[in-house]
Amino acid sequence: MTNGNSLLLVIVTGLPGTGKTTFARALAQKIEGLHLNTDIIRDELGLRGQYDEESKQKVYRAMEVRAAAALADGHPVAVDGTFYRKELREPYQKLGARAGVRVYWLLIEAPEDVVRQRVSQKRDYSEADYAAYLRVRDAWEPFDIPHLTLPTGPLESMLDKALEYLHFKNNSS
Repeated sequence: MTNGNSLLLVIVTGLPGTGKTTFARALAQKIEGLHLNTDIIRDELGLRGQYDEESKQKVYRAMEVRAAAALADGHPVAVDGTFYRKELREPYQKLGARAGVRVYWLLIEAPEDVVRQRVSQKRDYSEADYAAYLRVRDAWEPFDIPHLTLPTGPLESMLDKALEYLHFKNNSS
């Protein structure tokens, strides 16, 4: 545990190109935790370019196992992925219950023109293009878990709002 806070499992979710990874990486640093990302795990598992249901389940399951191990070792965790279907969200809620930690969901949103511009540029690990954004958007299942919606904006402002939502006090600042 860090800074006297209880362990955290933070799920950063949203459509492709909304800035989840940039935000989650910065948030993980603020909470002195581990950052896990579906695109990186997909690459590590040799599943790059594979988005069928079985491959998605493997990626999300591997990320869940890594998050569980980090929590068991006393490390806060920030994970990021689309989590666009309820069946992808539920295991992480259960993980929080098993680990005895609160699960915080942060939904990142961005205007479609911003997303279109972002996904047109090469990004480390992410293969999502505008067509992928549209597919995930159209398949998005309603979000019925308590969460904080963060519109994309200046990173520090987004982090401040998230840390307030998490009741996280960074003693080093």
